Order: sequence, then C-alpha cells, then structure tokens
Amino acid sequence: MTDSSPMTYRQAGVDIDAGNELVDKIKPLAKSTFRTGVASDLGGFGGLFDLKACGYDDPVLVSGTDGVGTKLLLAQEANFHTTIGIDLVAMCVNDVLAQGAEPLFFLDYFATGKLETDTAAEVVAGIAEGCRQSGCALIGGETAEMPSMYAPGHYDLAGFVVGAVERANILPKMDQMADGDALIAISSSGPHSNGYSLIRKIVERSGLELSADAPFAEGKSLGEALLTPTKLYVKSVLPLIKSGHIKGLAHITGGGVTENLPRMLPDTLVPVRDGDDYTPPAVFEWMQSVGNVEDAEMWRTFNMGIGIILAVAPEKVEEVLAALRFNGEDAFLYGHLKNA
Repeated sequence: MTDSSPMTYRQAGVDIDAGNELVDKIKPLAKSTFRTGVASDLGGFGGLFDLKACGYDDPVLVSGTDGVGTKLLLAQEANFHTTIGIDLVAMCVNDVLAQGAEPLFFLDYFATGKLETDTAAEVVAGIAEGCRQSGCALIGGETAEMPSMYAPGHYDLAGFVVGAVERANILPKMDQMADGDALIAISSSGPHSNGYSLIRKIVERSGLELSADAPFAEGKSLGEALLTPTKLYVKSVLPLIKSGHIKGLAHITGGGVTENLPRMLPDTLVPVRDGDDYTPPAVFEWMQSVGNVEDAEMWRTFNMGIGIILAVAPEKVEEVLAALRFNGEDAFLYGHLKNA
C-alpha cells in the first residue's frame, strides 16, 4: 500500500528552523567585522559594498577563493572547530595580499549533511575572527544542509574574498625587479593549511592519538598543535605595500617555497637562498623524521616555517625588516635575486 501521508522537508533531512537559528547566532559575529564600505546587513540575497567610501582613486578589484583542504578532517577528528574558520579566511586573504590588495569583504560557504548549529557557529566565529584580524568584513555566505552528501559530523568549507588595490601598487612589479634585490621571509605559524593529507598519514604512522602530548610543542596536544591556525599578514605587510617598498610577494602555500617563490618573478631572474643555517620549526623536523620524508619533498609540500617571502630593493631591507619586527613578525633575510 502506498504511503500518502504528508511529507515535509524536515523528514527529508533539511531543517529550515535550524538554518534560521544559525543565522541568528552568526549575525552578531558578522556585525563585529563591520568596516567602512559595508552597505548591507546579513540575511539579504547579496552583500553590498561601497568601494567609493573606502577612498580609492584608481582601484582594481582582486578576488580570491580557497578552502582548507584535509585540515578539515583533522578538525573534525579532534572535534575542535574554533580555529578552522581563521584558516579559511587566511588562505584567501593572503592570496589577494600577494597581488598588493587590501581585503574588503569575505563570504563563506558551509555545507554539511545535517546542520549542527553549535558546530557551525563555532566555525563561523573563527571566520569572523579571521576577518577582524585582516580588516575585512564578513558580509554574507551560504549554509547548505544536504542529507546523505556528507558523513555524520562532517562538513565542508569554502571562502571567497574581494579586495582592492590602487593600480600603481599592483604586485608583483616584475619590471622593477633587478639582480641583487633582497628576499625577506616572514615566519609562518606552522604548516598553515597545506600538506595535511601527508600530515595525517604521518600522524597515523606515529601511532599517536590526537589527544596525546605533541612531541614538538610543549603544553599542547598533537591535535591542538597541528590545528594552529594559518597566520594573517595583512596588518603588518599592507602598509609596506602601500608605501611602495615591496616589489613582489609570494604566499607560500601548496607547493612550498619551491613552487611558489618563482610565481612572483620574471623569467629573467631566479631566487638564491643565502646560507644553509636555516632551521625549520620543530613540527617540520618531527614530521620529516616520523615520515622519513626527503628534503626536496618537504620543501615542495610544506611552507617549512615560511609564510610569506617579499622582494625588496637592497636599500630598503633594513627599513622593511624593522617595520615587520615592530609589528610583531619574525622576519629575516632569506636570499636574493640574480640574473637567470
């Protein structure tokens, strides 16, 4: 006999009331990221932003999108969701910074099989924190509840950022780069959000639980240490870009220094690392030892403790280093450029 009883969306696995509850929870989070230019409230069909209000003379818009890869699985396995949103913002924002852009506004996409509003709110709280750290506004997003699409307790994230840069400040300035220009590195906070498929395999080989003490970070569990959020560089680096001191910026993400540093350079110049005395942070030494990973593979997979590399004229090196250190960055001379 055919069942003819009334059917509802909730019976199909989608809870509209839970979605509305989440919107109510995240509205104050979004409001906390307000900045000049925001021209709409959360909850509309689109987010409005008034570029003219920001005072640009000849702006070029720069957009970026990214996720956090399988670091998400680590967060879900550890049941620790408060910082993964910072990673999401950082991976997007640091990319547009590499073009010289100031991040203006951010939108997120959160997808799950069954919406757990408390977990989702923790994730969005991290997104809001990342936006505050980088000076951009969270002006919208999408929450998708898709039954059977994801395993219980799992969710996916994507982020989208729009920034602006004065035409004269667009990076990289390849036509201004020259033989002898300095390369300045700024330290990362750890692996950031790259290489986590290998990291998870290394953790598996180590036999350690995520709740165990981290062998490389005193006072932290392994899961907590590996979930250290990606660092945001906007507030320390953007003033230097606007001052004209930066010729190029490489965001060291997937592919490591090996793949990312050449992306900001003209074909006529190659990077040279000065000296062999650089020691990567302990997390990378632990991973290399446990995983028996070769040096070349480490440098092509992980950032090895370097989140950003800047190209700077030799006469500006001391000024740039001083400004970065004043703003709390661990910055050091990495190498130089030479003719190919």
